[in-house]
Amino acid sequence: MKRTASAGNGSRLKSTWKRPSRGKRFVVCVRNKGAEDLVLHKIYLVLPDPIAALDDYLRIVDESGEDYLYPANYFIAIQLPMPVKRALRAVPA
Repeated sequence: MKRTASAGNGSRLKSTWKRPSRGKRFVVCVRNKGAEDLVLHKIYLVLPDPIAALDDYLRIVDESGEDYLYPANYFIAIQLPMPVKRALRAVPA
């Protein structure tokens, strides 16, 4: 289920996404039904998109190399050690 815009049903739902207070946000994919460009158990970097977050979506660069919106419940936020964060940032998207 790819969404390139944050168009939703018009309602604003309180997000269940808990954003770390600073730095880059990383998530692990735990669900990919209808989202062929997501790999289960893969770590993804979340791109900032506060409007999408209002509708419980996250902006992720998927396997196609493009960023799309995916339901936040497809992911679990994770905290990574600094050496791992640096290594993931160095990998081209």
